[in-house]
Amino acid sequence: MADSADDAVPTIPPVIVPERAGDYLAVMTRAVFQTGLSWRQIALHWGAYVRAFDGFDCERVAAYGEMETERVLETPGVLRSPRKVAATIKNARALLELDRAEGGIAAYLRGFPTYAALAKDLKRRFTFMGEMNAWYFLFRVGEPVPPFDAWVTTIPGDHPRMREMVDLAGGR
Repeated sequence: MADSADDAVPTIPPVIVPERAGDYLAVMTRAVFQTGLSWRQIALHWGAYVRAFDGFDCERVAAYGEMETERVLETPGVLRSPRKVAATIKNARALLELDRAEGGIAAYLRGFPTYAALAKDLKRRFTFMGEMNAWYFLFRVGEPVPPFDAWVTTIPGDHPRMREMVDLAGGR
């Protein structure tokens, strides 16, 4: 039984159909900030992230300077991690570059012959995008990923939240 509105907050984020560069940035940013934390901790405060990063408007976030970075870091509910805020700004810039150079982010994501090649490029091009975040990002934006049960055996550790996300999305 839920005792408060916080108990009703879904901790497992859904798969989305991205409509703009900011949708990709939101998913990527959530992956960045969830690293090393409970998904619930980020879910409870996700609205603060949306407000702090101007609704994940890529153009605006990519233009952030020192003053905007400090504003984000001082936003109640946002993890005070200068490295993760800087990563979000850098990732917004990289997404805009891809959007312009590749004819859209979806075209970039679909321009690789294999998942492994795409994941390698994501890890090289974006900040805080390791193996786990690359798979999470692609899964959440509806791009093809290896079956979870096979893929998860290639990375160390137990990942119950990832498994839960996959199960809730229909067991892709």
